[in-house]
Amino acid sequence: MLFLEVRERLIHLHHCRGVGWKSILKLLTKDPQLKDLYSISLEKWKQLLPISGNQLISFYNDLHTIDIRKKLIQYTFSHIEITTFLDHEYPDLLKEIYNPPWVLFSKGNRDIMKEKCLLGVIGSRKPSPYGMAAVKEILPPLINRNVVIVSGLASGIDAEAHKLALRTYGKTIGVLGGGLYHLYPKETLPIASKMIDYGLLLSEVPPDRRPEPWMFPMRNRIISGLSRGVLIVEAEERSGSLITAQCALEQNREVFALPGNITSRLSSGTNRLIQEGAKSVLCADDILSEFSLF
Repeated sequence: MLFLEVRERLIHLHHCRGVGWKSILKLLTKDPQLKDLYSISLEKWKQLLPISGNQLISFYNDLHTIDIRKKLIQYTFSHIEITTFLDHEYPDLLKEIYNPPWVLFSKGNRDIMKEKCLLGVIGSRKPSPYGMAAVKEILPPLINRNVVIVSGLASGIDAEAHKLALRTYGKTIGVLGGGLYHLYPKETLPIASKMIDYGLLLSEVPPDRRPEPWMFPMRNRIISGLSRGVLIVEAEERSGSLITAQCALEQNREVFALPGNITSRLSSGTNRLIQEGAKSVLCADDILSEFSLF
């Protein structure tokens, strides 16, 4: 392990259980080259990392048992590319957010991450006919103006946004909650397969990790972090889409929302966003004007 480059050490650290974003930041701040990573004793780690005993044991075991070179070879055979925070390929906008992912795993064309204009599109997993019709009306003109559609590959609005981009030969990025070896949900697998050929699948989670509920709110910050703005199509007052909207606000991104019937619970969240200052979107031009793409 002593001859690993710093980016490979960072990738290894990212694979270890027990350490989160703040712990990795602390280690990089103290040792930017991570040159002491493998020589620190368990007792010393207890002083360095503010984590519980069980987490510390898991971390220490992973640090000294995971063969990261073997994993990197496996990822290469699986056509998985890795972009770390230290690489020039890392997206500039994503680097600006409070807690950018240290490592990104991807399949497809990762140059799409560096495109000029990315738009996050999110909404209900069970949208109304109105929501689906609105997506089909609003997105094609944006895609024709080279706006990249970023979403979460969930059923409903996410899936429709990705499909529209693929159908119209546009560019699209699917940000996953779990690892690339465990695509979820199953019903969007055909879309995911096409995106590997014509778009990009992206995750900060190591490829062999199965999706867990806590991972999905974390991926929402990546959807908004990659994007210049986020369009919320349909969302209830308490929904994952509103978590993404909150991430976008914290990241100083534009928040767009589709207005809806005040009696529809699927529009309760988006109507509230508009009431609180999000831009109401009635057509593609409402977004194009904000992005100065006329």
